[in-house]
Amino acid sequence: MFSSTTVNLDVLKKRAYNLRWATVPNGVIPLTAADPDFPCAPEISEAIIRFTKDRYMSYGPPEGSTQFKKSMAGFFQEKRNIPADPALLFPVDSAAFGIWLTCKAFLTGQDEAIIFDPVDFLFRYSIEAVGATAIPFSIPAGDVPVDFDGLEKLISKHTKMICICNPLNPTGKVFSKAELLRFGEIACKHDLIILSDEIWSDIIYAPHVFTSIASLDEEIRDRTVTITGFSKSYGLAGLRIGTVMASNEAHYSKLFEASLHGSTINGANVLSQVAAVAALDESAYYLDAFKLHLHRMRDLVVSELNSIDGFHCIAPEGCYVAFADITGTHKTSTEVRDLLFNEAKVAVVPGLKQWFGEGAEGYIRLSFATSEEILTDALSRIKNTIKSL
Repeated sequence: MFSSTTVNLDVLKKRAYNLRWATVPNGVIPLTAADPDFPCAPEISEAIIRFTKDRYMSYGPPEGSTQFKKSMAGFFQEKRNIPADPALLFPVDSAAFGIWLTCKAFLTGQDEAIIFDPVDFLFRYSIEAVGATAIPFSIPAGDVPVDFDGLEKLISKHTKMICICNPLNPTGKVFSKAELLRFGEIACKHDLIILSDEIWSDIIYAPHVFTSIASLDEEIRDRTVTITGFSKSYGLAGLRIGTVMASNEAHYSKLFEASLHGSTINGANVLSQVAAVAALDESAYYLDAFKLHLHRMRDLVVSELNSIDGFHCIAPEGCYVAFADITGTHKTSTEVRDLLFNEAKVAVVPGLKQWFGEGAEGYIRLSFATSEEILTDALSRIKNTIKSL
């Protein structure tokens, strides 16, 4: 399912936007946006086809379809050990919207929210979009211990939320149960909302194990909003479907009111909910095979990057992105990005503040959710270009 023959470049060059195949010149390999090059599981497209055969495209329930809520709650209960209530979760048009929505529901212009550094730009963007202030907390790549004392020093009377990205994009760090417990204890001590972005939670490499912070205990769970989606695990980015889950009625009501779903101004696509149910209920085999492929690609990309002079890459514990330290080249992230794009014909994401925060400078990020043939070609081009320096 995940060989070079299953990657349809003709289709990707027409449909894969967001810095990918449809947006780069012919001949350039994009290892940019974390979106797989592979088609989704056939069960997902078949479910959509079955649904559309009746030719009725009516509004669905604003709080989400019964089957979506049931399947999603079952996932949280069985896979994440969270006693999820279907009545306290609802679909949104992406995990990204879920992050913004949670900020909208719980933050005001006088509030502060702590975000990791480096981390995906959507956290800072969402916090600032609702008028609040993002406070970065450094979490370096690798197994450097989390500075929890430093975290508490960042908390002020204005702090209302801590945003957890687990696994952490772009470094691939998977937080241990003990680390999550400390985050939870600090949140309880200072009465903070926990926003837990778990969109990468299916992509974990042994021996690491994923833990949902909402599974730890009732007090921590009661202040946690859990967000996930289907773009990373099942290749459904274009369907724009995710989930927001609260653990109490008061938080659910704030989230649902802020979503504007009840007014029909916003809402989750009905077809996307059908696809998500098929992913959860029928496509486990696809995800299992995808993870096996990704494990091999992770080992390949880390080995090859570490063989390049001036590059150093710590193996990610989760996610399918490699975060490579390029300071040994004595060039900036932007300079390396431009060099690889113009000379190697490989597109990567530079470690700029606008993408990941100040802690990302000196790094580039590469997605390896593609075929071994494409990835090998891209890595060879990178190696040859850097060697020519």
